[in-house]
Amino acid sequence: MTALLDTGVLLAAIAENDDQHDICALALEEEPELLLPEVVLPELAYLLLRDVDYPTLVGFLRGVAKGELKLVALTPADVERAADILEQYADAHVDFVDCAIVALAERLNITRILTIDRRHFSLFRPRHCPGFELLP
Repeated sequence: MTALLDTGVLLAAIAENDDQHDICALALEEEPELLLPEVVLPELAYLLLRDVDYPTLVGFLRGVAKGELKLVALTPADVERAADILEQYADAHVDFVDCAIVALAERLNITRILTIDRRHFSLFRPRHCPGFELLP
């Protein structure tokens, strides 16, 4: 099955000193098909530079460029849907990246999200399913 990647799970899998490194790295290895929303890249790059180092970020980006993860771009309709979701869940202080992932999941009919952000992703009620399967 296909799963979308959230920023936190990637950060934990890459940063060996992260408390959730082992479980997140294993989750990435075990998933047969992973999609990386392009919108995750700037957030992940910022966090890797802040918490890890430049060589790690560069290595990750080179791996993405080689096709180790399949990038998925937002469409204008996804951005519009993300704005709707952001507005709907504003009281929960969700961020744009999370809302964009939900919009992508709806468009691509994906129900599995690799994330450590259970608080926000548990709140979402996507149009195409009752709720997301959150891993790990």
